[in-house]
Amino acid sequence: MASSSTAKRIVFTGGSGKAGRHCIPYLLSKGHSVLNIDLAPLPHPTVHTLKADLTDSGQVFNALSSHFHLSHYENPRGPGGVGVQPPDAVIHFAAYARNLLVPDSECFRGNVLSTYNVIEAACKLGIKKVIIASSETTYGVCFAQGDVDYHAFPLEENYDNDPEDTYATSKLCGERCARSFARRFPGVDIYALRIGNVIEPHEYETLFPDFVKKPETRKRNAWSYIDARDLGQICDLCVQKDGLGFQVFNATNETITTKEPTAEVLKKFAPDTPLSRQMGEYEAPLSNRKIREVLGFKDVHDWRKYVKV
Repeated sequence: MASSSTAKRIVFTGGSGKAGRHCIPYLLSKGHSVLNIDLAPLPHPTVHTLKADLTDSGQVFNALSSHFHLSHYENPRGPGGVGVQPPDAVIHFAAYARNLLVPDSECFRGNVLSTYNVIEAACKLGIKKVIIASSETTYGVCFAQGDVDYHAFPLEENYDNDPEDTYATSKLCGERCARSFARRFPGVDIYALRIGNVIEPHEYETLFPDFVKKPETRKRNAWSYIDARDLGQICDLCVQKDGLGFQVFNATNETITTKEPTAEVLKKFAPDTPLSRQMGEYEAPLSNRKIREVLGFKDVHDWRKYVKV
């Protein structure tokens, strides 16, 4: 539980989705208050869901300056004549989560415009911390046509990202918007999380055994993943870490999703891809070294705790 000095008021967009429904309980466990903005409800007794179209700038400005709960109408009026406190942070996960959910043009429009609107509203409302969901797909292989190689391993935040698909391109545009606003509004921290393949607790039984048995199927995800609960930890660490301006962080767990060591897997399934540095014996090719060194991330939910090797 966070102390009163570290507990924050957080607006979380897309909190009813696969990642958000695990991240929000983690944030609550740390003492934070959360307002969920989503088109679908989040079945949680203490979290209100506000429905909003994030591609509508006016709705976004209104939502980010909203009460968190009906009970907050009991609060005394503030200096501005209302009892609404501005949030301390915005975590923006709402998006079309991949290609082929809607036509490509709508995926690009919805993802880029909503991200721009959220960042703009947060900055202009004086919110000093914004965390946005980018994606592993920006490394250019996940949704590439055919068998495509990465430029080099490990995949780190200084990589020359050059995806060819619409979803990943929309996420790179979101990163560029974040960088632009962080430069325009000094003192605002905007962190972009390149989130790996999100795994919910029950999926260690339903999905993960095949990941381990069939490593040839996992190149598109760089043999990496992020436990949804550990993603909650990353969100909390981002909320607590101030003063970094614009940053990109890979959001993944620490180890490769195979029984075999990393070097052996890469030699077999990506023999033409060079290494830019020596890697750990079981280090995930989509490296989380930066979040460990900069944010202090601790890998709690290693897949080997839940899957028999």
